[in-house]
Amino acid sequence: MTGRVLIVAGSDSGGGAGIQADIKTVTALGGYAATAITALTAQNTHGVFGVHPVPVDFVIQQITLVLADIGADALKTGMMGSGELIAAVADTLSRHGGGVPLVVDPVMVAKGGHPLLESAAESALREALVPLAHILTPNIPEAEVLSGRSIGSVADMESVAGDLLARGPRAVLMKGGHLPGETVTDLLVTPDGVTWFDSPRIDTTATHGTGCTLASAIACGLAQGRPLSEAVARARAYVRRAMATAPGLGHGHGPMNHGHTVAPFEV
Repeated sequence: MTGRVLIVAGSDSGGGAGIQADIKTVTALGGYAATAITALTAQNTHGVFGVHPVPVDFVIQQITLVLADIGADALKTGMMGSGELIAAVADTLSRHGGGVPLVVDPVMVAKGGHPLLESAAESALREALVPLAHILTPNIPEAEVLSGRSIGSVADMESVAGDLLARGPRAVLMKGGHLPGETVTDLLVTPDGVTWFDSPRIDTTATHGTGCTLASAIACGLAQGRPLSEAVARARAYVRRAMATAPGLGHGHGPMNHGHTVAPFEV
């Protein structure tokens, strides 16, 4: 087990996304996952039916205690909920994060459409957290909100990623799964240029938690000392395999197979 990842995100009672997906992912890739839970959600594969935010001071207490004792080789943020929480987490990570890589997954809306970020908090996300990111991992709807621009093509993705890069993160991974077509294109944009990742689209409803899982897989790779492009490539391959071997649970947007790297233990 190598690579300590502290994940700041919400809990998913259905187990397919959020903290549950994050822990499974980091563990399956050989890392150690610690957590600071920002919210409890009542959800299943059909959607989110309730959200119970964790008090801001308790989220910060979770973060500071883990960092003071266990430490972290990478950080990952997911569902944050409010501007107050985003500002507090950004301040805490900037003061106590020790300069370790931060993966920011700008979670705004659940797969079923339920909002997971207050509209008033969007500016806090842009101004306080995004500039701290080693890598920002928006999907197209999230990138449109963050940039104020519409995206209808891969060329638009590249242009908007450049705008987001100018806001301070060291890299932006633009995820293109929301664009139509048989090929899914993701773009890793850094000051040094653009790396394209093209893959055939997988025809599946097992898409719940893909964003959480990808961001945590990248964080695990960074925690293990992998270069950014290599961490992204492994994370994408892990997610695609998890989708392709999904267990078929639920009747909506189902969970993936996070444990496909793990051999069953036999006595």
